[in-house]
Amino acid sequence: MSSSPAPTAQSERADRPTVAVLGTGIMGAAMARNLLGSGLPVRAWNRTRARAEVLVADGAYCAGSPADAVTGADVVLTMLNDGPRVLAAMREASEGLAPGAVWAQSATVGDAATAELADFARQHGLTFVDAPVLGTKQPAEEGQLVVLAAGPQSARGILAPVFDAVGVRTTWVDDDGSTGAASRLKLVLNSWIGALMHATGETLALARGIGVDPQIFLDSVSGGPLDSGYMRVKSAAILSGDYTPSFSVSNALKDTRLIVDAAERSGVQLDVARAGVARFERLERRGLGERDMAATYLASFEDGKELFPGSSGGSDSQDAQDGKSPDR
Repeated sequence: MSSSPAPTAQSERADRPTVAVLGTGIMGAAMARNLLGSGLPVRAWNRTRARAEVLVADGAYCAGSPADAVTGADVVLTMLNDGPRVLAAMREASEGLAPGAVWAQSATVGDAATAELADFARQHGLTFVDAPVLGTKQPAEEGQLVVLAAGPQSARGILAPVFDAVGVRTTWVDDDGSTGAASRLKLVLNSWIGALMHATGETLALARGIGVDPQIFLDSVSGGPLDSGYMRVKSAAILSGDYTPSFSVSNALKDTRLIVDAAERSGVQLDVARAGVARFERLERRGLGERDMAATYLASFEDGKELFPGSSGGSDSQDAQDGKSPDR
């Protein structure tokens, strides 16, 4: 009878890499829990320490600093709010980074910031993988995110158990993470999501404004080519007045600005996205930035109040992405 050779330290690291998670807000904490649930060691850090400490009960190590978090880590996963915050955290982590470690940058930061982060990775001998994720709170909690990844073949083996733990599938779009190919794809997808969200909000607002029962609208498109699962989820939130954040107005505004900026640099005019920025800005001015992006419905009314019978306005948001709203 033959026996398999004993696993080497290198193969063990590939199967069970130690993962440093920087940014444990709504998305990062959910991803960390799924990593732990898959048997991967997790070293968690968040600028607001309490948001990393809650992961200790799940088996994570709560790091006191980014440098502490990345010490001994095979994979660094960043899930912070924007490019400047990601870069600041990685700079703080510098003394603990091991040359050759794989950095999976999963926050939505846009293509321009991705190039800057990839340059930092080169300077510190890290293998950079541009890896934003598609999904919000519930998919993150259920390990059902879609990972959009760009990076070298050499990084894919060690990242396989990481991405399998947090996502339902991984789409590799490029062999070079520094090109921002995955981040550009994420902007395209977010553009579509934003357009659907604003269309849903405005359509229900129009129905309310001209005296049409919104349920009749929903019944009229049910099961046909005009129907949409996403539209139905967000319509239910609007009709119940529940704006508990799955993805907040403030974060949606940040992403939409990235979309408009990328389009402008490419000579593309996006009228719908620009209008979306204006709607989200209007909500922020009214103090609704931490409500779910379904609150775009409220931007159609001057007072910003919930106008459907029985609506409650939902609950205040919990801070997410390192004290901010959740990333997609």
